[in-house]
Amino acid sequence: MVNKSKNEPPRGVAKREFDKEAWKPKTGLGKKVKAGEIKSLQEITNSGQKILESEIVDALLTNLESEFIEIGQSKGKFGGGKRSIWRQTQKKTKEGNKPKFTTMIAVGNENGYVGLGKGKAKETMPAREKALRQAKLNLIRIVRGCGSWEGVPDTNSIPFAVEGKCGSVKIKLMPAPKGVGLCIENQCKKLLTLAGIKDIYSKTFGQTKIKINLLQACFDALQNLSKVKIQPEHLEKLAYTEGEIKQDGKEKDSSD
Repeated sequence: MVNKSKNEPPRGVAKREFDKEAWKPKTGLGKKVKAGEIKSLQEITNSGQKILESEIVDALLTNLESEFIEIGQSKGKFGGGKRSIWRQTQKKTKEGNKPKFTTMIAVGNENGYVGLGKGKAKETMPAREKALRQAKLNLIRIVRGCGSWEGVPDTNSIPFAVEGKCGSVKIKLMPAPKGVGLCIENQCKKLLTLAGIKDIYSKTFGQTKIKINLLQACFDALQNLSKVKIQPEHLEKLAYTEGEIKQDGKEKDSSD
């Protein structure tokens, strides 16, 4: 869980028990998952198939957690300057103002899988459901590794520096040794925590006050981790690990 304290309210969407028997898949991939022909996300990511049903993620990742991203700002007498999970915009028409709500949700299992989604609707609940569904469809498998050349190789950080970009925002993620923590903007911390990264350094450029672009740039950087080619002799020293890791420390799934 992202929120460890019992006194803190849950920040993500309340988890619902997924009923696999009641699920009626519409795609060929979904039918294979329900039939038991595909038993892990590793098989899907290795084959390069695109997930078109969020229920596929629910069926294969039972320990998935979610977290709201604060992309808006509260209004009113007591809300000025306070961050909100809803970004409200209005369209001026002859009939009056037509408001729309936008929200962003990050999902992950804190062990190599993470997704980010954005939803927009005329009401808050449909926007939340859209964002959650989109985050599951955008789920990716990230690369982790050792952030220091001095200690014993561990998967606490990322194995090398990587950059991501969205709009005018550019972010650079850099490896950090064990114990440093997440030296990054608070909303990006939520995304990295759900991905399973514990230590990192970062640099940002551009209009970082626009949180939507900042989070998209951070997610783009995580995607770029798997695009970098590493020489075989450096894999062990960097503790290069792709995907989920078992509790005994062994890699559960990696690209062939």
